[in-house]
Amino acid sequence: MKKTQLGEFEEIVLLTIAVLNEEAYGIAIKKEIEDRINRGVSIGALQTAFKRMEDKGFVSSILGEPTQKRGGKRKRYYSITSYGLKTLDEIRDIRAQLWSAIPQTILDYRK
Repeated sequence: MKKTQLGEFEEIVLLTIAVLNEEAYGIAIKKEIEDRINRGVSIGALQTAFKRMEDKGFVSSILGEPTQKRGGKRKRYYSITSYGLKTLDEIRDIRAQLWSAIPQTILDYRK
């Protein structure tokens, strides 16, 4: 299996982009992450993650149309690429393999 370079935060952002689908833009992604994982997210951290993931080919982005509501500013919409989906599949498989390899005696301590 190819070594996948995706940090925890990038994974969360990538999954959120997939969840939001056509509504995946900065503020919506920020709100969705904060609502789901109960953790604050800075716009700067998101912008950095977006740039890294675009550079790696995990996501692509387009600018939406300007709106009066936003003072003529355009939203940048993100979408997951096929390579991004493949990467998420690999990470899910790795995590599942690791979870299934944990001895039952360890898992019994959770109770």
